[in-house]
Amino acid sequence: MLPKKRRPTHPGKILLNHFLKPLKISQSMFAKHLGGTWTVSKINEIIKGKRGVTEQTALDFADALGTSPQFWLNLQINYNLWEAMKNHIDIEPIQIAI
Repeated sequence: MLPKKRRPTHPGKILLNHFLKPLKISQSMFAKHLGGTWTVSKINEIIKGKRGVTEQTALDFADALGTSPQFWLNLQINYNLWEAMKNHIDIEPIQIAI
């Protein structure tokens, strides 16, 4: 369920405040741990909310942090949907005659 009066927390803030800080892991250390195409700037863009969590990101975070990929994707979907709803204009439903 989406909050009505406040923007949902971006997954990057969750990553920083609920995982990296408590574990005392720097962004640099986390990027190195993830390996592959992960860079400090990519981690930082997610933390700052400039980049979203993709399916691949969710899989990598889930593996590294012992969560589920759905956890990360749900955070991102809620954030994206709330943002989209700010500018959405309601459309009248189609009336189906029975």
